[in-house]
Parts: sequence; C-alpha cells; structure tokens
Amino acid sequence: MDQTELNRRTHEVRARLGRIRQQVTDAGGDPEVVRIVAVTKGRDRLTAAAAVAAGLGELGENYAQELLEKTPGLDGVRWHFIGNLQSNKVRRLAPYVAVWQSVDRPRLLGEIARHSPGAEILIQVAAQPVPGRGGCDPATARRLIAEAKDLGLAPMGLMSMAIPGPPTEVRRQFRQVRSLADDLDLAVRSMGTSSDLALAVKEGANMLRLGRVLLGEARRLPG
Repeated sequence: MDQTELNRRTHEVRARLGRIRQQVTDAGGDPEVVRIVAVTKGRDRLTAAAAVAAGLGELGENYAQELLEKTPGLDGVRWHFIGNLQSNKVRRLAPYVAVWQSVDRPRLLGEIARHSPGAEILIQVAAQPVPGRGGCDPATARRLIAEAKDLGLAPMGLMSMAIPGPPTEVRRQFRQVRSLADDLDLAVRSMGTSSDLALAVKEGANMLRLGRVLLGEARRLPG
C-alpha cells in the first residue's frame, strides 16, 4: 500500500469530516452522537484505509463483491451492508457484516438469522414508494421488526433514502421515518446521504451514510 498516497487521502478525509461535523452542528445535531458510515462503494481499498486512518470505524458497501474485496487488512472495521441485498449473498457476507441495513422482506430475515445469528439489522423503509427501489411500507416494517425478534435478531432501527425533491418534501419523508422509529421504540435512524445530510439531521437522523461528501468522487485505482 502506497503510504504517501494513504497519508494524503487520510488528510483529505479528516478535513472533509471536520466540515461535515460542523454541518451536523449547524443543523441542530450533536456530532458526538450522530454516527457516520463512510460509504466506500466504487472506491478502492486505499480510500477505505484512509477512512479508517481518519478515525472512521464504520464503513458501508452496496455490493457484495466490493465488500469482500476490501475486507483484507482493514482490521477493526464494522462493515454495514447498505445496498439491495440478494438472499443468496448473505452466507458469503455473514462473516464480515456487522450491521445489515437494507432488510425489507421476510426471506432476508431468515437468511440472516441462519448465517449470522443475533445480528444487528435495520429495516429499510420506503418513505415514498418508487418501483424498483428497495424498502417496505410502514405496516410491513412493523411485521418485520416482530419477526426479527422472534428469530433472535437485533432490530436496532430504520434506514431510509429520501426521494430527491424540494427541501420541504425531503424533510417530510425523513419526518415520517423518524415518527415510525419513535412509535416502534427504535433508537437508530439511518437517514441522510451526501446530498441531504443536513435535512436528515434536522429531522432526527442519528446515522448518516456518506460517500462523495466525505471520501470524494468515486474512483477505482489499485490499492
């Protein structure tokens, strides 16, 4: 691993992280409470290593193969799987994934319970349903929470992605998810990405999934 390049990227990530924490503060959040998951999708292992060196211990991946390629040598990382998850990929991912964020159907619960007993999960809620995008409706989320507990899993909270639109509409979507989390007595609200993190924090997000704004544009270089 190129140490000089690692140091350069680490410095960049730390600088961006400082600006993000200020945004969280400006939005009324506590940067010591709002957790940041560094999304390494489309980025090489060197960038993932830079995130870890900058003090970010939670990394998120959207694709199984990318996660499996990045795990070697990155010790102490809590990996989050945040993308659309196929049931047949759970077995391969189970040794590495600490938090399954995109659970939205019963079959996934069964596979995770089988291959990762007691795992932490988040139920992905579609605040505004869109064909082809992941996430379940609130009624299904309630059933999945109950089923997860019956299977011995640990449902920690909800995850959602807002459909882009006017700030008032984006905030409405986040508010709906926060309200559901409150009703279900769930602590984690994984809401907010690079484009809407401040709006998410204003509506109660305490976990942000950040790629571009934290790690820069995606790149695929050896590392």
